[in-house]
Parts: sequence; C-alpha cells; structure tokens
Amino acid sequence: MTNRIVVTGMGIITGLGIGKTATLHALLQKRSAIGEVKYLQTIHKEIPASEVPLTNEQMYQLLTVEESQICTRTALLGRIALREALEEASIYTKRPKRMAFISGTTVGGMDKSEQYYRHFLSDNTRNPYIEAHDCGATTELIAKEYKGDFDMMTTISTACSSAANAIILGANLIKTGRQDAVVAGGSECLSKFHFNGFNALMILDKQACKPFDAERAGLNLGEGAAFIVIESEQSAKERNVVPICRLSGYANTCDAYHQTASSPNGEGAFLAMKKALEQSNLHPHDIDYINAHGTGTPNNDETEGIAIMRIFGDNIPCVSSTKSFTGHTTSAAGGVESVISMLALQHNFIPVNLNFSQPMKELSFVPAMQSKTTRQLKHVLTNSFGFGGNNSSCIFSQTEL
Repeated sequence: MTNRIVVTGMGIITGLGIGKTATLHALLQKRSAIGEVKYLQTIHKEIPASEVPLTNEQMYQLLTVEESQICTRTALLGRIALREALEEASIYTKRPKRMAFISGTTVGGMDKSEQYYRHFLSDNTRNPYIEAHDCGATTELIAKEYKGDFDMMTTISTACSSAANAIILGANLIKTGRQDAVVAGGSECLSKFHFNGFNALMILDKQACKPFDAERAGLNLGEGAAFIVIESEQSAKERNVVPICRLSGYANTCDAYHQTASSPNGEGAFLAMKKALEQSNLHPHDIDYINAHGTGTPNNDETEGIAIMRIFGDNIPCVSSTKSFTGHTTSAAGGVESVISMLALQHNFIPVNLNFSQPMKELSFVPAMQSKTTRQLKHVLTNSFGFGGNNSSCIFSQTEL
C-alpha cells in the first residue's frame, strides 16, 4: 500500500483560461481556445494557435511579482500552474518530508532571446536574459519563490513528451524511496523559433486542427503549463490529504524510427501503452477513456490509431484529442493532458474531439463526439509522444480501486 502513488494537487493554465475550473468549464462547453495569434510577434498571422489570454505584464501582476525581476513567458506560465498545484495539495499545511520539482520544457527562455538578441550583440543592457535562455534556468525561475522547499530540482527536455517524462521520473523517485512527493509537469510558451520550425516542417494547419479526421492537415500550436503533485500514499496519509486519484501505471519507450515521424505500425506508442497497462495490473478492457496524443498530423493520427487498435482490438474505449481545445502545447502537453484526464475522471465526462467530420479509412474507430458517458470512469490513459520516437503513457485511476 505504501508504494502506491497518488495525486494530491494539480494546476493548469492554457488558452482555455487560468486554473482547473476555467479549464473544466471550457471542456464541458466545447469551447476551443484556437484562434488568431495576438501576443506572439510573428508575420504568420494566417496560422491559428492557442495563446494564454494574458500579456507578460498581466501575469506579473497576477503573481504579484515586480516586473524588474528577470522572468520569461515560459517561467511566468509555469509559476501560475505551480502555485495552483501546491495550494490544492496543501503543501504548506504540512510539507512532505522530501519533495522534488521536475519540469519539462524545450523552448525555455527562447521568447526573450528572440526579442533581445540584437541587444546581446550591440550592448549589455539585456545580458541577464542570456542566462534565462536555457531549459534548466526556466525550471529555476518557475520554482524561484519555492526554491527552499524542494530537496531536488531537475529539468526534462524530450520535446513533446517532456512533461509526461517529468511525471514518470517523479514517480520512479517515489517508488524507489528517494522522494516522498514530487511536483512534476511542464511549461512552454509560444516562440517564433518553434512556430517557424513547425511551419518549416509543413505540419501546421491553417484552420482549426481536426485530430483523427480523414481531412486532417496538421496541428495548431498552443502554449501553457501544468503541474501535478504526486506522492506516496503513506505521505498523503501522514499529511492528512485526500488524494484526487492514483497514478496507477506509466511507461516510456523509444523506437527511434525517424527524427520527427513515428513508425508505420506505431510500435513505440504500442509498447508505451502496453507497458503502462502491465505496470498497473490492468487489462485493455479496464481503460474507460484514452486522451490521445492526437496532433492532427497525417502521420501521428494514423500511427497512434493503429497502435490503439493493436492494444484494444475490437473493444476500443472512448478516444479523443484535447489538442483541438488547447492546441499542441508541445513540452507542456503531458502535464496539460494529464490534468484534463484527471478532470474527466473526477467529473465523469469525456472531453470531446472537436472539428471531427470524416472517419479515417485506416482506423476501426472514430473519436468521441459526446461528453456524456454511460459508465463510471475508473481508469483513463493519456499519451504523449515526442520527436525521435520518444513515447510516454500514463494511467490515472480512481483512488478506491
């Protein structure tokens, strides 16, 4: 019993709004945050994305932080999500004996590097932002207010599986007895660097993305942050905290098939889901809902769909991609979609797959279009896949099971 891992807090910010309540309402109202770019300074206004509806200055005010402090947009987003997660977990009522912070990001402080690189070349007025550029510095900036509360901090950068891998690393630290609790997830702002990079790959849809649709044309980028507090069941009991749910299984695999594409038979995704099920001692028929990686790209949706068919056969549970709501928040996606999966588990609904109209001929299933479910959700699985064939799956379960 003491080796079971429970979730005691979660925090989120995306284009859907600030916090769990705003996120839940948007999901239930089937309201997407994808639209015209307003905050990112890009010439590509024809490409939609999902932005957090706050300027950096507004986030400084929300956090009651002086604007003179060096902070990037990725770090500001992360601070907001981290604060909500820590508050829900009642960390300051009774702090866990040992607690770590693990954050995933790839863009890091790139937004400020883009803005100030000419200053770096010509004068020294913006030089402090050079040190804020890298991924590790972003983790330090997110945790700055709480730095003394963490016994360990580290950063994961595995592209779009980063936040999921932060959760997996945190779970392993708890299972091996090295930490009692871990705050894990990720944060990523939009930047011209990865906006233009994905555009160069020709995988950005110029309309709202259509995951698992025969006419899908690519993804929409998004930004946001999400963190969850995981701890041993024993730690939660000692702190007298009621768990939200359990992290019952997880796995990471790497098929290394291609730099950006997944293998035709979805081998890496298949193995990640298979191993997560095995670790949780669950069978495929136990899963009630799959929050798919579902980017809306031709390659991902076909190969992930094939992997799902290989695992679940003729009994495929409800499947949807919530990237049609939030956009693809890249390194933060595993955290964002874990929180969304847990909200579905808590409130017993299926986040729908927006914009779907035409089934894919390669797949035996269509994504979920209705929020209502005829069964009580007990186990939900969420997938996060990164470039290079890095695949991660996490399973969240009701605590009483």
